[in-house]
Amino acid sequence: MSNSKTKLSASLAGNLSLGQELSVHRLGFGAMRLTGDGIWGPPRDRKGAVAVLRRAVALDVNFIDTADSYGPHVSEELIAEALFPYPEGLVIATKGGWNRPGPNQWTHDASPAHLRDAVEGSLKRLRVDRIDVYQLHMPDPVISFEASVETLAELREEGKIRLVGLSNVTREHIERARKIVPIVSVQNRYSFADREWDYVVDYCDRHAIAFIPWFPLGAGKVAGDVLSEIANSHHVSPKQVALAWLLRRSVVMLPIPGTSSIEHLEENVGAASLKLSQEEYERLAEVPELIASR
Repeated sequence: MSNSKTKLSASLAGNLSLGQELSVHRLGFGAMRLTGDGIWGPPRDRKGAVAVLRRAVALDVNFIDTADSYGPHVSEELIAEALFPYPEGLVIATKGGWNRPGPNQWTHDASPAHLRDAVEGSLKRLRVDRIDVYQLHMPDPVISFEASVETLAELREEGKIRLVGLSNVTREHIERARKIVPIVSVQNRYSFADREWDYVVDYCDRHAIAFIPWFPLGAGKVAGDVLSEIANSHHVSPKQVALAWLLRRSVVMLPIPGTSSIEHLEENVGAASLKLSQEEYERLAEVPELIASR
């Protein structure tokens, strides 16, 4: 559901600077769901996946998030197939630090050797000489966090990475990483109904670090009821309300809703123009407390 009176454009969400080097619209696209079941193998509809990526760019999405582990490799290959040569201003962020033994299976490997191999592989699949934003997918419990970040810092010095980001981290991780290399983005699970990482959002806000929320939709009946009520009053979808809340939460918020459907993509982009009232924003902000009291 979208407002037909408003032009669909991710630019309506406003802009965000990544490391004072790259400017992106504050509504991006997450390319994980373009792969097969279990985030494994090629999509059932490859032409459809390519069409979604091209439509995203046509809707002024200029930040696409992926990872070498999505497929594995499939998501990055699809991005290059659909969009190379890349339009001016398009920023592609990818990640490394996982191995994929099978569908829905993920194992840590953020060792320096693995990260170096991962970056080289992403460069080839994305058909670029330098990756715009490279994110450590998750700290490895058996590898020194500093060793992982130092490797990314070295790759940045070598010109293979332009900017460095983190994913699934605490504030302590961010502070430790910033002593080694500038950090331009943090990607953690977050939504109006899941606020575990509120303090990380606040930290990122204070330090002009982009916060990229994954799993941006709240779950559960209480959350759904509040979403639906507000959505109905605006004649939009609950998903659009959830995304609009994120955009209002902080000026460094950079949602990356993903989908394999053009219809859902257009619905997501429609959230860029949705403005919630202060009362609506606060009602949604109180949902975690309502859930906890049940």
